[in-house]
Amino acid sequence: MSTIEGRAPARPRFDPDRIAYFETAGWRAYYDRAWLKLLKLIVQLSQEQFHIPFPLSLLAAYYIVRASLTWVPLDHDEALVRRYYERFYRLAGRFSGLRFDPARVGALELRYNDDHRRLVGNPDKSAFLQTMAELHAALFGLDLEAARESAGWRVEACNVVDTITGHTSSDPERDWRLVEEHLRRCYRDVVARRAASRAAP
Repeated sequence: MSTIEGRAPARPRFDPDRIAYFETAGWRAYYDRAWLKLLKLIVQLSQEQFHIPFPLSLLAAYYIVRASLTWVPLDHDEALVRRYYERFYRLAGRFSGLRFDPARVGALELRYNDDHRRLVGNPDKSAFLQTMAELHAALFGLDLEAARESAGWRVEACNVVDTITGHTSSDPERDWRLVEEHLRRCYRDVVARRAASRAAP
């Protein structure tokens, strides 16, 4: 059975620097409300890093963009956002080689969005860090403690994004580069810990 017919790779193959690039560019597109650009970025991410073949990669990207559009209003439909995330992760799980529960990961993705929005400007990000660690553990097959380092870097990236979108950054272009650097550290840690767990007796 070929990948297009539904077989996932035996082992996930991720480039942490490319994931960091796509996530940073995706955040910029989201905050610019550049939805077509976001769609194109998620198509590329889906194909390169989750190994979702075209045209299913377009469907996967559609789910993420619809989740993002639905999330924007403060009075958004949380159940609908969660369903779009779950549909994306069902496709990602089918082709990526990762083993996770799409419903749980989709719910954690929604909780991550909520924590990020709710805690902007709050110095206590412990709830956000916990959610992110749970998300990384569930998605990447790590134990919770092993997921905390990567979660911390991703929360730091979100904190920098908040200075840009809140117009308190003195140099937004520099800070977007810093966001990407934090995310590189995040995903390099994920890849290293997954490799270490496979090598352990």
